[in-house]
Amino acid sequence: MSTFVSEKIKNLKPSGIRKFFDLVHEMKDAISLGVGEPDFVTPWSIRDAGIRSVQKGYTQYTGNRGLPELRENISRYLLERFGVSYSPDHVIVTVGASEGIDLALRATLSDGDEVLVPDPCYVSYAPCVTLAGGMPVNISCNAQNGFIVTPEELERKITPKTKAIILAYPNNPTGGIMTEEQLKAILPIIEKHDLLVISDEIYAELTYGTKHVSVAALPNMKERTVLIGGFSKAFAMTGWRIGFVCAPPDVDEGMFKIHQYGIMCAPTMGQYAANYALKEGLEDGFSVVEEMHDEYNRRRRFVVKSFNDMGLTCIEPKGAFYVFPSVESTGLSGEEFAERLLMSKRVAVVPGSAFGECGKNHIRCSYATSMAQLTEAMARIASFVEDLRK
Repeated sequence: MSTFVSEKIKNLKPSGIRKFFDLVHEMKDAISLGVGEPDFVTPWSIRDAGIRSVQKGYTQYTGNRGLPELRENISRYLLERFGVSYSPDHVIVTVGASEGIDLALRATLSDGDEVLVPDPCYVSYAPCVTLAGGMPVNISCNAQNGFIVTPEELERKITPKTKAIILAYPNNPTGGIMTEEQLKAILPIIEKHDLLVISDEIYAELTYGTKHVSVAALPNMKERTVLIGGFSKAFAMTGWRIGFVCAPPDVDEGMFKIHQYGIMCAPTMGQYAANYALKEGLEDGFSVVEEMHDEYNRRRRFVVKSFNDMGLTCIEPKGAFYVFPSVESTGLSGEEFAERLLMSKRVAVVPGSAFGECGKNHIRCSYATSMAQLTEAMARIASFVEDLRK
């Protein structure tokens, strides 16, 4: 039956994360630091809003773009929190931020178009570019520059075929962010080469010590930016699968066509829950989000110190809920380190190579788990590192 599978799909590499998840499920007493998912349960008030929608019989399709009130609140949220103004008529409620990424790429790429992808980056970007008919081109990012896209590296990778660049800050897997000054440094190059920016801002609410800056809020950028966001990370709503995407009118129209034919609408109950999350947040200053943020910050400081104390260089992440320490000092690659750690100490981390070539000497650890679990995991990793040095 393999003759029925397209060559494009056959040539896609399986996720480098998946096999570690599969292994850890088979192990007793294993601790996983691999899952990029909040350990918090969706706040009760938000869950209750979803339950009430079912009790009231709101189980039909919504309009293709999503509930009008939700789109209005997304528009208000983006303006009040990040200074970006979008009409509700140019907001599409999606099945998570993942659909937004897929829509943006499929609506804009023609066969052979090149898309610049930061390396390391979230595992789905390059495959999604390929599935949309494009060619992913990696932009090397490293610890020395804070894992950001630099003007020099950006200019070096642009060719006549380059159509777009994906910016994903705060970043998964590195926790890196781009400040307003760093973003402004690359804008002249983006404008010079007339590039589209696909900005995945799913971690926008999770920054530490500095406020997130949306590239769409910067001068002349809204008209060339597709902004993608969602509720999974900040509101602990991963399983609800609600995201959103905002774009210039022509791109918005193209994405909307694909969304109409492929999805119809995002889950109705999830939309009601997400709408309540924004209504409540806009009224009380996002207190629930701040509580989770503060706990992540406490864990972040603990994990960074722990890795540096054991001799694994770990730059301080300024966003998301990941650390990306280097394991080069152990003489092992990230993949070797992750495999041996899992087998000997029953701690699952993700090898940095899963996120690109620039991550090969790193591992990714999520601190979206309890302090008790993190404390035990750090002790086991420290013991593993000590054993390696004997």
